[in-house]
Amino acid sequence: MQFSEKRNVTRWIIIMASFVIVTLILWNTYTFFQIFKNEERLKMENWALAQKKINSADPNADVDMELPFQIIQEPSIPIIVTENNKIINDINIDEDIKKDSLKLKAFLEKLKSQNDAIKMEYLPGKIQYLYYGNSSLLNKLKYYPVALLLIIFLFGALVYNFYKSTKMATQNKLWAGMAKETAHQIGTPLSSLIGWLEIMKADNVAETTILEIEKDINRLQTITDRFSKIGSEPILEQRNIIEETEQSFDYLKSRFSSQVDFSFKAPKKPIMISLNPALHSWTVENLVKNAIDAMRGKGKLTLEIVNDTNFVNLLVTDTGKGIPKHQYKRIFEPGFTTKKRGWGLGLSLTKRIVEEYHKGKIKVLNSEVGKGTTIQVTFKKA
Repeated sequence: MQFSEKRNVTRWIIIMASFVIVTLILWNTYTFFQIFKNEERLKMENWALAQKKINSADPNADVDMELPFQIIQEPSIPIIVTENNKIINDINIDEDIKKDSLKLKAFLEKLKSQNDAIKMEYLPGKIQYLYYGNSSLLNKLKYYPVALLLIIFLFGALVYNFYKSTKMATQNKLWAGMAKETAHQIGTPLSSLIGWLEIMKADNVAETTILEIEKDINRLQTITDRFSKIGSEPILEQRNIIEETEQSFDYLKSRFSSQVDFSFKAPKKPIMISLNPALHSWTVENLVKNAIDAMRGKGKLTLEIVNDTNFVNLLVTDTGKGIPKHQYKRIFEPGFTTKKRGWGLGLSLTKRIVEEYHKGKIKVLNSEVGKGTTIQVTFKKA
């Protein structure tokens, strides 16, 4: 408990430190942006002074104009100069914009929104206004915080995904270990039951009784085999899916109430696919039990095998309470259940057996609330 609390404290310290670092980076970026913006403003004011000196210069006077001309040629910033609300000069503006008067006016409005105008009175009563935009460097710096936040977000998502994957891997190892330990624990009393069965045979106990006990012992052996395979790569064999499915279906049929009307439909010819018999029987059992739970132990349950060109579909249909459309995918998530009692592991385990071990697909084919559900399992044929 103390170890867990310390780990949580460390995690929060790291989060807060990351938040402080990001805040400092963003603040420094904003500070740099303001410094560059002020420097550009100063450049534009110097440009305005140079332009004012050129406009007000006496052409007959012997005045050195080299510096003013050099200043007005330096900027790479878009500039528009107006006088009496008319554009009289434009610098560093795209030719397509300059040729179109409407685009040029729109561009002028854009410059007005970016920076305050600089007033130039080159002669008494003669006033010009200089409008300028941000340089390419300033624009890049303006979008830098957005790019930084996006990178941080993506990095955070990557860390979260890694953390979640690691947590799920740890949970999977725990469940696999528990399953193998369960199989080991069941093995001891199961061996004893097999011994007692042989004694019952020797004592001439009724054959029907022995036969049913044998079925249950075989079922326990199958369950033990299932649990022992969790967490390891199962061996797939070429089996007739009709025969394997019907065996599991018939066993379950004899173990449930007569209030459930069981129906099995399948082609007469065998359909061979690669599957693990123990895990496939678990799939059938989970789907059938889930259907019976949905019907609350009373209704019609149909298991149908449909042969397609390259695939074989297993359809389990019930007349239960149905599933809302927004829950079609959620029912296969670990822990999701609508029952008051239940771990929500049956269908998630079924999905793993079908998709990870047998490379098949499972989905809710259709469902209507209050009328029933059809779940489809698809396998590729051998």
